[in-house]
Amino acid sequence: MTTSQPGSNTSRQTPSDDDAANSQADSITAANIVDVIETVIDSLDSDNTALVSTTDGGYVWKFKYGTVEVFVQLTGLSSEDTISAWSAVLKLPAKDEAKLTRKLLELNWSGTLEARFAILQNEVVVLSARSLADLSPGEISRAITLVATIADEQDEPLQAEFGAS
Repeated sequence: MTTSQPGSNTSRQTPSDDDAANSQADSITAANIVDVIETVIDSLDSDNTALVSTTDGGYVWKFKYGTVEVFVQLTGLSSEDTISAWSAVLKLPAKDEAKLTRKLLELNWSGTLEARFAILQNEVVVLSARSLADLSPGEISRAITLVATIADEQDEPLQAEFGAS
């Protein structure tokens, strides 16, 4: 909002006006981000298994893709918040963990693009995470799709080779 003093030809933005404009921009962006995430999930979730829950200012979605469950978390709606997608592919402990570690590191280099393998709560997961700053709809789609696809392609071979007896 622009304000001017009577009889003056200058205008200025007041701090409260800047805050309101930033807040409005964040909420418009937030609505778009949530819509994009839900559109991507709808396109991947052929069995209509998607669930969503809201947390303190954020969201968590869960859906089934092939043989895996995929999670998407939006921590909030400002540019400092993050979007993360992950899917478990193998429970730990596993057989021959040294060989498993080497295989996962090699896959991280050659087969995961912007996603990566990691360990979360005693499970090997495929994961992608990024801040919302300058995030495009294409990046959202790519991150969720990569995690779902890589997890679905790798879970059964990893479980067959390294799954606990």
